[in-house]
Amino acid sequence: MRLTKYTHSCLRIERDGAVLVVDPGVFSEAAALDGADAVLVTHEHPDHLDVAALTRRLDRAPLPVYGPAALGAVLGDAAQALTPVAPGDTFTAAGIPVRAVGGRHAVIHPDIPVVENVGYLFDDTVYHPGDALHVPTDVEVQTLFAPIHAPWSKFSEVVDFIRAVAPRRAYALHDALLNDNGYGVLDRQYTALSRTDYQRLEPGSRIDA
Repeated sequence: MRLTKYTHSCLRIERDGAVLVVDPGVFSEAAALDGADAVLVTHEHPDHLDVAALTRRLDRAPLPVYGPAALGAVLGDAAQALTPVAPGDTFTAAGIPVRAVGGRHAVIHPDIPVVENVGYLFDDTVYHPGDALHVPTDVEVQTLFAPIHAPWSKFSEVVDFIRAVAPRRAYALHDALLNDNGYGVLDRQYTALSRTDYQRLEPGSRIDA
């Protein structure tokens, strides 16, 4: 699989000429959806789902969209493309085996409703958790995209999440709200404490998995 990290939480996965895009949100580049054969969404928040951009893409050419059933209420006319998925579901998207895990978004504040959040395991080796710190217990994750900064997150909890998943390598995810000062501090701390090969990729960077 060829992985391209776009801004914030967006990931593009390519294999055998097919393209799968995860979490094309309002902070990510529109080019992430170019040539997509399937889209996966972890949850309904705008930084993970740009409804307008996805609708424009669907207007050009239909493609399947996978995500929690709750997405149907926010997708509008695009809801007809949605295939609801729940934790434990397995399916194939753009030729890539996918398993859904987790189920609930991390708590931001008790006064803010908790929405559905589905993390995705690709080929049981690459893990995109969305906005949650769910640890899969029956796979050996090789590549983890870890949400390093969010209104709901605490640094120590993210470090412990990375350690618990115990991937061969971890890449920063969910980082668009940081500035250079924050990148510098968190890059040093995660590199020192995560107990794996940790890196933050610049948007548009490609790696193989």
